[in-house]
Amino acid sequence: MQREHRPLGRPRQDLKEKPTKNVILDVATRLFLEQGYQVITMDDVAKKCGVTKATVYYYYKTKADLFTDAMVQMMIRIRRRIFDILSADKPLKERLFEFAKAHLQATVDIDLNGFMKEATTSLSSEQLQQMKGAEDKMYEALEQALINAMENGEIPKSHPQLGAHSFVALLTVGNYKDADQQPIFPSIDEMTKQIVDFYWNGLGNE
Repeated sequence: MQREHRPLGRPRQDLKEKPTKNVILDVATRLFLEQGYQVITMDDVAKKCGVTKATVYYYYKTKADLFTDAMVQMMIRIRRRIFDILSADKPLKERLFEFAKAHLQATVDIDLNGFMKEATTSLSSEQLQQMKGAEDKMYEALEQALINAMENGEIPKSHPQLGAHSFVALLTVGNYKDADQQPIFPSIDEMTKQIVDFYWNGLGNE
């Protein structure tokens, strides 16, 4: 499967003209997502950025601090992207499709559950709370879109927070692979359609 756009939440590849801290953060985000929390070291980040390890430690005292900030900033980027998609003047189902496709494109090669579980065992309760707060805010736009659709009669009234988190949870099914490591759908478009249709029917629509 090929990605059509820069993945949802991922930093841009062009690191020129950026402050050093931003470069470190962007590089660390990509390394963590590609290789996992435990594998990546502060030295790896420093080498990839072309700076000394002392420079990385100047901005982040520990790898856990760097990871937490990287994930929080990634969720902020995702939140902005979600808001842009869900603010469009289109039927809710079309907006859900665009959001789902962007999310699946971003996570097609990442085991998100395993990735986060591996990292969170090394984080403090404060760091975990920071990430939880960023995650909750990330889905506010989705909750609001559902509320608006309920108020205008586009979908039946239900619990918007449950609806938002259920939709995102359902998207994780798109990352499932069978015993031969093959995806369950032939393309991201088909995967998105099937998931959104399944969710939409669950909302009580015909």
